[in-house]
Parts: sequence; C-alpha cells; structure tokens
Amino acid sequence: MKKKYRSWLVAALILNIIVLLGYGIYYYKDSFPEEIRIITGKEEKLSFRFPISAKIEGETVGALEVNKEPLDKGSIRINLSDAITMEASESTSATMEVKLFGIIPLKRVEISAVSPQSVVVGGSAIGIHVETKGILVLGTTSVVGEDKMTYEPAENRLKSGDYIIEVNDIRMTEKEDLMKLLKKSDGSTLRCKVRRNHETIETAVTPVRTADGTYKIGTWIRDDTQGIGTLTYITPDGKFGALGHGITDVDTGVLLEVGGGAAYDAEIIRIIKGEPGTPGELSGVIHRSESERLGTVSKNTAQGIFGTVKENCRLQLGGRSLELGFKQEVKKGKASILCEINGSVNEYEIEIQQIDYSNRNHAKGLVLKITDEKLIELTGGIVQGMSGSPILQNGKLIGAVTHVFIRDSTKGYGTFIENMIEN
Repeated sequence: MKKKYRSWLVAALILNIIVLLGYGIYYYKDSFPEEIRIITGKEEKLSFRFPISAKIEGETVGALEVNKEPLDKGSIRINLSDAITMEASESTSATMEVKLFGIIPLKRVEISAVSPQSVVVGGSAIGIHVETKGILVLGTTSVVGEDKMTYEPAENRLKSGDYIIEVNDIRMTEKEDLMKLLKKSDGSTLRCKVRRNHETIETAVTPVRTADGTYKIGTWIRDDTQGIGTLTYITPDGKFGALGHGITDVDTGVLLEVGGGAAYDAEIIRIIKGEPGTPGELSGVIHRSESERLGTVSKNTAQGIFGTVKENCRLQLGGRSLELGFKQEVKKGKASILCEINGSVNEYEIEIQQIDYSNRNHAKGLVLKITDEKLIELTGGIVQGMSGSPILQNGKLIGAVTHVFIRDSTKGYGTFIENMIEN
C-alpha cells in the first residue's frame, strides 16, 4: 500500500509539474508581444521581468545596440528577467528568439526601428457610407410561384456572406442591377459569378415567376450601409483612420468588402445613455451632400475604416499633432479619450485597466474604464458611435476605443494605434 501511495504521489507531482509548465508556456507566450517597435535615435528601455532568455539577430551591422552592445557580432543573448535597453541609429530590423528558462522555445519576435511619426488626432463624429464590392447575400428564402407551389431557387446555390459580382457576364454594383436582369429574364437561368470566402465560384439560379408576374430568386441582398463613428487620426499626407474595428453586416456578421464609399459631416442630435445589458448610442444626421463630403473610404478591415480626407477638410477635422506611442509604451493607469458628444471635441479622463501585449485580438488589446464624471453623466460611459475615439497617454496617441462592455457601459475595449497605422 505504501508503494502504491508513493507511486500515486509521484504521478500527481509529475502531473502538477506538467500542468504548471504548460500554463507557464501559455502565460508567457500570450503576455509577450509579437512585434516591438522602437524610435531611431532614441534609447528605449524595456522591462518584461520574465524568466526568459532571448537571442537577437540583426540585419544591418552596427545599426542596433542592445544594452549598449552593438549588434555586429551575429547575435546577442540577453536575459529578460532584467530590464534591457535598445537603441537604433537608423531604420533597421532584427529578430528575437524567445525561450522560457533558456530552453523552451516560446515565439519569434520582430524588432523594428522606425522614424518618429506624428499624426493629427481626431475625435470628430463622422458619417460613413460604404458600398459593397458586389451584392452581399444575406440569406435565402422560399418563393411561392404563380402555380401556388413553393420553390427555393437559390438553395445550395447562394449562401449567406456570398458576394454576387457578375450575372450573365454583367458586373453587379448595386441591387438595381440584379433587379433589372430579373425583370427581363423571362424565367431563364441566370449565370452568377460569386465570391465566397475570398474565392470566386460560378453557379446558376433559375428565377421563379410569382402570381403578380414578377420573377424572384428567393434571396435577401444588400449593397451598401451607413452609420456614425469617430475619426481617430489624419496622417500628414491626408490619409485617415476611423472606428478601430471593421464594419460588419448586422445580419450575417460578415466583414463588408468595400467597393467604394465616403465620409461625411455628421451632427449628433440625440444621446441614448448606456445601461447594464443595453449599449447606448450617439444618434445623429449624416449630411450626404457633396459639399459636406469629407473624404473617400477605400478600405474596411478588422482594424478600422481607412481612406483619404479632402485637403480643405483637414483643418476642420483635426486637432493637435501628436507622436504615436507603441505597445510597450502603454501603461496601466490614467489616460484620456477625445470624442464629440455635444457639438465639440472634448477630452475625457479614463483608466487603462488591462493590456494584452500579445495583441492576439487586435480590436481588444486594451481594457479601459471611463472615470470622467462629465462623460458618464452625458452618455453613461462608452456608447455606439464612440468607436474610433483616440486614446491618449503621456502626450502620445496610443490607441482607439473599439467596443463597450454590455454589462457595464463605463468599461470597454481599445486597440493599439499601431494596429491601425499598419493599414
């Protein structure tokens, strides 16, 4: 019995060691950034305090110093349980192989030395109108024919999330294009070119004649969408970023593929305060006239909406010019956001409570809490329409607001600004 008991203890000890080791690998791998950016000509101090060793290899001899030692001997080995310094004399790149306890490989980190970059911070409410690249299929349904029979002409041919880009070799840019073809189809089969999961496929759908003499293919479709968000920044050459997250279709959850679009002046006319379980909203009017058009929208990505601002609108939209702050510069504690609530852009206090340096979910790298009583009184916290509000800390632009916590509208997520700038 003693031998069995001892064997069980040894097995339990080994199991605990394996579990702890697995957790340690997961924890440190998840807590370490995928990429580190530093500013050329400026010493950067990094403090991870992890029981991790690393080997750094550079591309340009002598361009990067680590702990005052030039990286010109092929590689430098460092211990990340201590603070380290990095300084680059010019734009360069290096790689860092990170190992737990100096033995277990964790990840490969890219190190980039870049020139200082400043942008004009936003905070203004803007109206966004985007057109899809093709006609978005929301879903399919049945059709009752003139013979009183029920048909499903698009079943297993078109799927939710598909983009119809051509029908009978005719380019589809808006719903009306498809409606015209259906009207004169006389029930003949339509040859459709469809983009599905970034692949182009061909299918065919035969319209059904209904009792009122019209032809239908039993498909719900959409070709554009619009809403109100917040401008995050404008670069010196007039490029802008907004929202901090992509525009997805409300019915399918699919990230919309933008075929074109524009940003317009918007006026906030009503504030619906956030409550536990119900997100609030900035309700407003989008002035969709050419004179009120602020710029064009060219990209819709998971990191936000991007485009170009008209030259005569840059002063209207922008505020002060600030340098970008990278992930490793972001700290827990006091920060602020810029947003337009009551007709002007104002700065409000927040607290950064959690930081995910691994950047696993780009839209949720930061957890923040609204601490400014004025903003809480006005909105209840973070509301829809505030997505893209610039996050400032220590005189730098470090990120943008992306989401609100449904159960607590004073809290929400943010993205690192470098995620947006990359686009």
